[in-house]
Amino acid sequence: MDKVVISLGGSILIPGENDGEFLAKLANLLKELSKTYQLYVVCGGGKIARYYINTARAMGRSEFDLDTLGIMTTRINAKMLQLALQELAEDKIPETVEEAAAMGAEGRIVIMGGTVPGHTTDGVSAALAEAVGAQRIINATSVDGVYTADPKKDPRAEKIKNMTFAELNEMLKGDHDAGKSGVFDAMGAEIVMRRRLPLLIVSGRDLEEMRRAISGSLEINGTIISD
Repeated sequence: MDKVVISLGGSILIPGENDGEFLAKLANLLKELSKTYQLYVVCGGGKIARYYINTARAMGRSEFDLDTLGIMTTRINAKMLQLALQELAEDKIPETVEEAAAMGAEGRIVIMGGTVPGHTTDGVSAALAEAVGAQRIINATSVDGVYTADPKKDPRAEKIKNMTFAELNEMLKGDHDAGKSGVFDAMGAEIVMRRRLPLLIVSGRDLEEMRRAISGSLEINGTIISD
């Protein structure tokens, strides 16, 4: 049974757009796919986390405090998804990669958020994929792939359908905006490149696209990063 780690952005979980309905549909999809794949989901914080972080920053709090607020928010989001999955998900929200890896089992879905200050949920998902020996990572974002520039700002931005790990490395070295709307952060990308872990960047609210990506299909609308 293939193991698949999903980095689920907070902007996908709780954007304020029929969230309860979407979570129910996402839970049904994950339940169905859990019969074939061993799934691990790492939830991001999204705009709720940014609200708390920006408010605390305005009060002059430290980066450690800001990160801690963000982590707590990711775990609330993880709990929300866990409630949608009901008995299929482990009841406890793991707080470390090691704990999450140990909880994995066929037919069960492990849901978690962030771990420690300084580690983003992209980085956590990559570390978890490495720990469990996953076959691929799905980065479910609000953008439907990697672009040559930020598609929200540049109408000339073009989607990149396929990338190599070497091209990912070059993109992360650059100072342009290409990766900011879809590529993993530096910590996650370093693990992905070192372990040669296929990384699929997809639109997280497109559930058919999510189905294809989790199933390992090469026929996705997003971006595939691999050898």
